[in-house]
Amino acid sequence: MTMNAELESDGDQLLSIRQDAVGLMSGLTDAQFNWQPAPGRWSIAGCFDHLNKSAEQLFIPKIDSAIRTAKTNGLKSDGPFAYSAFERWAVRNNDAPPKMRFKAPKNFQPAPTLRLEDVRSEFQRWQDEIAARLRESNGLDLRRAKYVWPFWPVKWSLGASFQLLLAHERRHIWQARQVRQDRNFPA
Repeated sequence: MTMNAELESDGDQLLSIRQDAVGLMSGLTDAQFNWQPAPGRWSIAGCFDHLNKSAEQLFIPKIDSAIRTAKTNGLKSDGPFAYSAFERWAVRNNDAPPKMRFKAPKNFQPAPTLRLEDVRSEFQRWQDEIAARLRESNGLDLRRAKYVWPFWPVKWSLGASFQLLLAHERRHIWQARQVRQDRNFPA
């Protein structure tokens, strides 16, 4: 079955994010990976640890829920799909460069010190999991498959969830790049 245009675009964005992340983490020592530009600011490690925690605790479980809902209820469509004004606003405001700042809940806060190889391999594993969900969603109605978003009491669609996840990843990779480009970044 041919991938619908929206999911194909999401897959292309996911590939770009993966390549960007690999390049950003290349050649770093664990000390550089964990370096913070200021107290309370996240390191490169912190940005990727947050993405890993977000995938594990939030995005993948909610996406799985929406996929189950779509399959159980026979919600099928090849699109195109249109999402609510709120969903579009949330995606825009979670993309890079950040337009609004959000404080990450405690369980999504990064660990203080992390090993580069552990975080990188976990990030790549989550990228594989996301790609699998994109493939599994092909043919489903990405607008009508929904779940309740945990931070806002609104119903959130499967397609907008993928868009939010990708925007969130771009946001924190942008943030990690700012750390690496900081004039005080250790050589």
